[in-house]
Amino acid sequence: MEINNENDQVEAIKSFFAENGKALAVGVILGIGALVGWRYWNSHQLDSARESSAAYENAVSSLSSGKPEALAAAEKFAADSKNTYGAFASLELAQVFVDKSDLAQAEKQLQQGLAAASDDNLKSVISLRLARVQLQLKQPDVALKTLEGVKGEGWTAIVADLRGEILLSKGDKQGARAAWEAGAKSDASPALSEMMRMKINNLSV
Repeated sequence: MEINNENDQVEAIKSFFAENGKALAVGVILGIGALVGWRYWNSHQLDSARESSAAYENAVSSLSSGKPEALAAAEKFAADSKNTYGAFASLELAQVFVDKSDLAQAEKQLQQGLAAASDDNLKSVISLRLARVQLQLKQPDVALKTLEGVKGEGWTAIVADLRGEILLSKGDKQGARAAWEAGAKSDASPALSEMMRMKINNLSV
């Protein structure tokens, strides 16, 4: 219906609110509720993140002391925290166990960290470290499977380098050469590319 003058416009607005006022009121209330809820959720998430960060710092800061209770506390935090901070704690613990030459415990921590991580880059970092540990544990096939979890083009060269090492440990010189050649031609840094070329040259020695 065409509105011809100001009075008609006022009447049209009154009529609209008479017919839709309740729905509008509910919509406004829901909108305000959603906004309040969103702000509460954000505040809660921020508080939780701060608490998790503080708990992580407390758990890992004393690891360097080498005390059994510090190690136990960090292990408990990593096991209980199914989030990024738990994954970081597992990475720290894995390094501690590697330094102690306890590769089985390092592998356990890295697998736990991998399960807790949600960020793809963090998962890739953990997968690379896990594959290296599995290589040291003389589990080349398991290590190759772990490498499949590394996602993203930025990891291509690093994965190729490690894949070459794993294949060489299996006695597959041809496979190792192919991996390193592909890695050297990818997005490798000059240093990593040169290192892979040296490894290729050493295959002929």
